[in-house]
Amino acid sequence: MADSNTIRLRVFSLNCWGIRYLSKHCRERYAMIGELLSREEHDIVLLQEVWSEKDFLCLKRKLSSTHPHSHYFKSGVIGSGMATFSRHRIHDAFLYRYSLNGYPYMAHHGDWFGGKAVGMVILNIGRLAAHVYVTHLHAEYCREKDSYLPHRVVQAWELQQFIRHTSSGADLVILAGDLNLHPQDLGNRLLRTYTGLRDSYTETAKFDGCEDGITLIADNPFINPKELCPFEKGIRIDYILYKGSGRVSIQCESLSTTKGSVPDHPFPYSDHEALSADLQLGEQDCALAELVDIVTEARTEVKVGLYCAERMRYTAARTGVMGMALLLLELAIAAVPWLALRADQPFPRASFYLLGVLCFAILITTFLLYIFYTMEVKALQGAEDQMRLAVGSLQERLRGFPLAQPLNRLCRPLDGQDPCPLEPEE
Repeated sequence: MADSNTIRLRVFSLNCWGIRYLSKHCRERYAMIGELLSREEHDIVLLQEVWSEKDFLCLKRKLSSTHPHSHYFKSGVIGSGMATFSRHRIHDAFLYRYSLNGYPYMAHHGDWFGGKAVGMVILNIGRLAAHVYVTHLHAEYCREKDSYLPHRVVQAWELQQFIRHTSSGADLVILAGDLNLHPQDLGNRLLRTYTGLRDSYTETAKFDGCEDGITLIADNPFINPKELCPFEKGIRIDYILYKGSGRVSIQCESLSTTKGSVPDHPFPYSDHEALSADLQLGEQDCALAELVDIVTEARTEVKVGLYCAERMRYTAARTGVMGMALLLLELAIAAVPWLALRADQPFPRASFYLLGVLCFAILITTFLLYIFYTMEVKALQGAEDQMRLAVGSLQERLRGFPLAQPLNRLCRPLDGQDPCPLEPEE
């Protein structure tokens, strides 16, 4: 705390790449991360890809003196991988799991099994209510042919909805995590513009880190440079975003990232770089953003994904019908010897059973695919409907019609409340 009117807050974020028995030097890197966090004493720590609860409990024991409050978000088959540590007491926690998160048959990517979600904790910092969010969106495996783009846009849409609908009573909002979105990607613009969240990298007065703020660098020994093409130096996909309220504003005084190697250690903390932001809380200064074009673009992208999902569902249904027709034809052929008056030829049992198993396999596979694509279609339709309503309300607001419930509260102190609530509690 600097004085009676300002509070300084240190926020840390890192994708730990903590897959037990698969990630390289996992145990040693967790020990390094624990030492770093104990030494730096950040106010809020937001971690991703802590896939093992045992690793979380190990960090919890190590940070018990510096960060006595913590929460581990559980989701999906192997968990959400998200954890929060705080110097301030956690009063509430909640998890929202995204409706779309890849495909179960793309097992080598693994996102579907991870239960990608957004986790929220509510903290009291002095007399301020802080809503802190941590998330990890679906990975981008091929930028040129990104089949997961509609899923990531829907995740960004649900993320901004979740933040807006749960942060109405917050004095300050912080979101950190691996968004798997480049700064100018559609999902990133949708998230920041709709929520009013500000990027600490573009807003900071002082930056110390990798060139252009990249957080997935080619020089990292855990990274295959070919996976970063066409970005030779690396990409920026990890963020610390923030915003104030009608009572409180936030300024980013400084932002730093790790730079691959760690002094006195043979390898870095993770395949991602860690972010550390120093935030200063002061008087409010807010602005209203234009949203119609970005939401319309997001809606168009979701419509493209919906069209593809409907075609895949149709293909699965047509293949299932063909499998059923083939099965019926096989049964009809098998019935001919039984109906004939003279059946001198032996019945080919082996071929009959083999073809029957093939038909059943086709039917079961297409049935499961049809169910999955139906779920995907419904989720995309739901997001598209919500975006359509949002575009309509935004257009009405632009034309001058008042909304029943504005997206952002008016930028003025509430009646009966002090205009400057930043003084620490006695």
